[in-house]
Amino acid sequence: MTIAKIWLAEDAVWIRTADGQEACEKFEDYPRLRHATKAQRANYQADEYGIHWPDIDEDLSYEGFFQSKPKTELYRIFMSHPELNASAVARRLGISQSLFAQYICGVKKPSKNRLAEIYSTLHTIGKELLDITP
Repeated sequence: MTIAKIWLAEDAVWIRTADGQEACEKFEDYPRLRHATKAQRANYQADEYGIHWPDIDEDLSYEGFFQSKPKTELYRIFMSHPELNASAVARRLGISQSLFAQYICGVKKPSKNRLAEIYSTLHTIGKELLDITP
């Protein structure tokens, strides 16, 4: 997919493909984008796979703009807990941030083993937080 244009509206990020298709992702669906300032939203980097906002550590894949949005369990977890940093979890797992974003938004489905590894990593993070003592 070749992206010809990216632009920000008040409530969404829009893309236009080289063949003229347009799609948007609403900021309200992504807690980090929802709570970001205009300056943070305006500071994005784009490559052939998607858009990355370094100030808020958020990633959106272009494929996701045109996919139906199934509410996967991973999606529900990360939307319910915006304090979880999906990019940091991806780094812990040793997988690319864009692949992990695709798992979360449902564009790609992780294998049973990968899903178990993701849940195990989330549990480990939870246990580490419980072990913090003042």
